[in-house]
Amino acid sequence: MGLLTGELPDTVSVAGAEHPIRTDFRISIEFELLVQNHNIQEKDKILRALSLYYPRIPGDIKGACEKLIWFYRCGKEESGQDETDLSDSRRIYDFDYDADYIYAAFLEQYGIDLTGIEHLHWWKFRAMFWGLDDNCEFVKIMGYRGMKIPSKMPKEQKAFYRKMKQIYALPLPKDEQQKNDAITAALMNGGDVSGLLLGGGQD
Repeated sequence: MGLLTGELPDTVSVAGAEHPIRTDFRISIEFELLVQNHNIQEKDKILRALSLYYPRIPGDIKGACEKLIWFYRCGKEESGQDETDLSDSRRIYDFDYDADYIYAAFLEQYGIDLTGIEHLHWWKFRAMFWGLDDNCEFVKIMGYRGMKIPSKMPKEQKAFYRKMKQIYALPLPKDEQQKNDAITAALMNGGDVSGLLLGGGQD
């Protein structure tokens, strides 16, 4: 089953039975934001994710989770180069932080008002998301974030791209930001930061 080879799925098979699944793009956006929320326990994330996607959660929780991930990945197998990696180290966009850019990009390129459209299947949204034109401001921003600056690049170019990375950097998770703020404060006041760097708290 694929975007061009059949009807887009609105059910998934779990333990031999078909179960309805919510397909609107907003659900999968909420799922991404949920996964990236460091203030929610993993067990709670699983329950919330299942409640997001399934009108009635299947009894086979493990199977339901596997099919949820299959749907989120648009029917594609996981790979080392997967564009849907949710880890903080590989993120080049954030649906919450970049909402304005994404809205403007879809409106400009596709004529789609994402706030007014009643339903858009996640697989269609994802295809259009990664199909945004290279000249789009949002695509340029993702390029800056994901770019590796080679050592042989001219100094002026390095300075430019480092500045762009700084300007368009995604915010750190709240716990990491608090740790960085504490380290900065300790350094400014001549304090000992060894405990902070090791992950410990302040005395």
